[in-house]
Amino acid sequence: MTLFITLYIVGFLRTLVIIAVIYFGFRFIVRYLFPKIIDKGMKNMQQKMQEQQRQQHPKRPEGEVTVENRRSSNRNNQDNGEYVDFEEVD
Repeated sequence: MTLFITLYIVGFLRTLVIIAVIYFGFRFIVRYLFPKIIDKGMKNMQQKMQEQQRQQHPKRPEGEVTVENRRSSNRNNQDNGEYVDFEEVD
């Protein structure tokens, strides 16, 4: 009978230790490792975005002025239709 009680207590303590290890391991991962992984990913993404920005807009020498005009000349030649003057109805 004492053997069964001893085995029961040992099994119970073993289960508690396993639960505690899992709990503290999870807390360690969430508190310390997860933020480091997220920071590394954010820095990597930031570097990629900066690289894309540099490729789209090459660095110009200081003092150089450029005007980028994207208006189309067809806009002024379009017929917008006939103007209709509306009257208020009482």
